[in-house]
Amino acid sequence: QSLLCHLLSSSKWESNEAETSTFISSLGYTSADYYYHLIKNMVFSLVTELRGNQFNGLNIQGRVSASRVNAVSRFCLPLVTLPDLTPLLETLLLYHGGASEEILSSEFLEAVNEAFLKKKISLPESAIFSLWLRHLPSLEKATLHLLDQLISSQLNSVEEVACVIKDSSLPQAASHPAIFRVVNEIFKNVLLETDGTPEVITIIQVFTQLFLQAHQNENKQHKFPLKAYFPYHHQPLVTALLRRPFELPTTHLSQHLKHISDMLKALVEDPNISSLADLFEIWFLVVHFGEWLDIAAEQLLKAAIEPDALLWLLAFYYCPQNENQQRTQTMVEAQAVYNHLMMRFSCTVLSVKDLEAAVHSITDIEQCCNQHLITHLLTNFLLFSSGGHMIAQEFIYHITEVTDTSKEVCNLLMRTAYRINHNGEEHGRTVKLLNELLQKLTLKV
Repeated sequence: QSLLCHLLSSSKWESNEAETSTFISSLGYTSADYYYHLIKNMVFSLVTELRGNQFNGLNIQGRVSASRVNAVSRFCLPLVTLPDLTPLLETLLLYHGGASEEILSSEFLEAVNEAFLKKKISLPESAIFSLWLRHLPSLEKATLHLLDQLISSQLNSVEEVACVIKDSSLPQAASHPAIFRVVNEIFKNVLLETDGTPEVITIIQVFTQLFLQAHQNENKQHKFPLKAYFPYHHQPLVTALLRRPFELPTTHLSQHLKHISDMLKALVEDPNISSLADLFEIWFLVVHFGEWLDIAAEQLLKAAIEPDALLWLLAFYYCPQNENQQRTQTMVEAQAVYNHLMMRFSCTVLSVKDLEAAVHSITDIEQCCNQHLITHLLTNFLLFSSGGHMIAQEFIYHITEVTDTSKEVCNLLMRTAYRINHNGEEHGRTVKLLNELLQKLTLKV
């Protein structure tokens, strides 16, 4: 504020401090009051100039030259964190003026983005969205800043992850397909670079859920069709994945999952899907909607269904690179563990020894992706079976020691707790167990 006062008082007629002081006194102001009103009037004047005067209903915004707008943006550079300047920053970010090229200073755009990311300024969402649309480096930096926040922080629940993501304004901004695709491309590269770590997968899934909520709340007049966000994918599959699980009756979940599995299988086994890149794109689409995979693993244990389609769905999710013969072997191994668990699902009294065969099957399998699939089934068995609660803590500790899957199991438990709480499901005993397991596993991780 002192810097701005200095700039405003640097004109010739104010070069003499004594004269300036006399002039201010004659107006009946103290220096502090005078400069406060001077700043306010200057900001109001510039905002009015940029927004354009309304004369007989005609907007004359285009009369402001590009060089003038650029100069104003550069003038704001050292002052972006000054609260009094907020209306001017908002007006500049929303100003276009019909020019085909960017007219705001790139340094100004970077400075505003940096101040926003560091919570030094507060701007309306419309202004921030406009900033990210008109300046790609700012959008990329905002996305990487969010990922860094999430990965470097010790977040103990999906609620905390969701809170950080929502606070970034990126899911809301992603309602514009151009922003969604940039953010999605960054997520894809991070997923590849981290070799699909559970934390990154959970971030992508939570971001997708929050994006869908924001899209649903979007004004119909400005809403883009959902296919605009996934234009290069099989649209019936996209439509099926986009259905929210809580929108369907519980009795229809297995049927819907079988429908997803059948479409995926047809796509994956299509002779035209020849490259690993094509296969990865299909798998990456499924990753966004991983909530369906968690529900598939639950339905296998809780519902009276034919397991083949749901086991195939999980086998593809955990082992997407497998050829048909390998996937058949994966299915055989998963089916054996599944049968072993189902035989004991209704037992009210269980011991760790009862599940040792399943643990041994994990350690004997060479493909780590099969290990992840079976670990998922085992974890759900402990949560939802009649006697699993009694041995859950001992068994979870044992299995994470043997297979080094603490982070994976922890993320699975966090997602399950979030879904139960979010959907208002009545699982008091399961929620209590989830909280106890998460408390111990978080310390271990």
